[in-house]
Parts: sequence; C-alpha cells; structure tokens
Amino acid sequence: MNQLSDNDYVRAQYATEDRLETRRSVWHPTADGRVPATEALRAIDRALVGDAAILEIGCGTGEMAEELNALPGVTLIATDLSERFVELTAARGVDARKADICYLPFDDDSFDVVYAGWMLYHVRDLERALNEVRRVLRPGGTFVAVTNGNDHLAELRIEAGGKPVLTQFSSETGESVLRRRFDDVRRHDLETRAVFDDHATAQAYLDSSDESLALPPFEGAREYAGHVTVFEAR
Repeated sequence: MNQLSDNDYVRAQYATEDRLETRRSVWHPTADGRVPATEALRAIDRALVGDAAILEIGCGTGEMAEELNALPGVTLIATDLSERFVELTAARGVDARKADICYLPFDDDSFDVVYAGWMLYHVRDLERALNEVRRVLRPGGTFVAVTNGNDHLAELRIEAGGKPVLTQFSSETGESVLRRRFDDVRRHDLETRAVFDDHATAQAYLDSSDESLALPPFEGAREYAGHVTVFEAR
C-alpha cells in the first residue's frame, strides 16, 4: 500500500490543520497567473444550471466550501474524515459532515456536482470510492477532481534523498481511471510553483509529510516546479 492511502498515515496527517497549512503556504500561481483552486471553481461553475446540489468530498479547512456555498442557487454539503476539518468548515457557515467517500451516506442521484480536491490519492479503495461518486451523481452530473502529477516537486524530493511520489490517482493516471466511469473527461494542466524563502522553510515542508527526508543546506530562496491537473468528468 502507498503511504498516502494508508489509513493511519492519513488520520495523523489531518488530525489538525498544521501540516496542511505548512504545505499549502508555499504554493504560487502558474507563470500566466492561474490558480488550481480557482480553475476547479470555474469548472464547477460551468456545470451549474439553475439551482444545484453540490457535494464536496475532502473539504479540508473549508476554503473551497465557503466559495461554493456563496454561489447563487447552490445547496452544498461538505464532507471530510477529519473531525477537525469538519469543525473548521462548519465554522464558515457550511453544512459540514464527517463522511467516508467509500461509504457516502447519501441517496442515489442526489447531487448535480461532486468535487474532490487533492484527496483521491488518499482513499484506501479507489474503485469503490469512484463507484460511490458515480452513484450519488445525478444523470448528466459533473465530477470535478484535482490531483498532482508524478513530477510534482520531484526535484526537491530527489535533492533531499527521496523519490517522486507516484500515486493511484495522478495527472498521469486520472484520465484513464475516470474514463472507466464517465463518457466525457476533460483536463486542465497547470505548472504551479513552490517558493521557499530559505532552507528551513523547504525542510519544514518535507518534514510535514513525516518521510525523514533531509535537504542539503542552501542559501537564499529557491523555487521548485509543481504540476496539478483539474479533471472534469461527466
């Protein structure tokens, strides 16, 4: 089993928001100014026609949920396995509930849009999870999923004695996985940038994943390439 989809690892990683915030803080837009979360929001907005029900799976600290909840005509339910993240999202005025993507507590055909941002590489049973997404989506509904590519921060990880992270749902594999359940799959690839002000910031990023990687000392700031893909499936 890949560490990223190990239940104990995932539970420890997201018991609080600290590790997530450490990783999220270094990311900058693409060279042409695009931000993955904004591109995902646009994909969701394209799918909305009139009043719509949206399910967010893996809501984290609730930033995207708050944006979705503000869209006109939208009824949103946000879910996460982390009790802390459910608490933080609910504090933003969102209907937030603890739920497992592999066992979604919703009826068939309940939602017009399902959104999963940077979380499908964490699920222990990807096939079951996607079957659940398909089940709760209404006919003609849209699934929007965001994930990273194999070369996402690969240079940083190699410098620290590690390897690129290869996951079960990535920029490279996501399209073929989704096409097993959806007829129309579109992708938007973004070359993001991680900017570290100094060595300590870069090492803190690596330490947040508990992988025991040690980055050789360097002076000044450094920038490393990331790769993110926003998938739209219907």
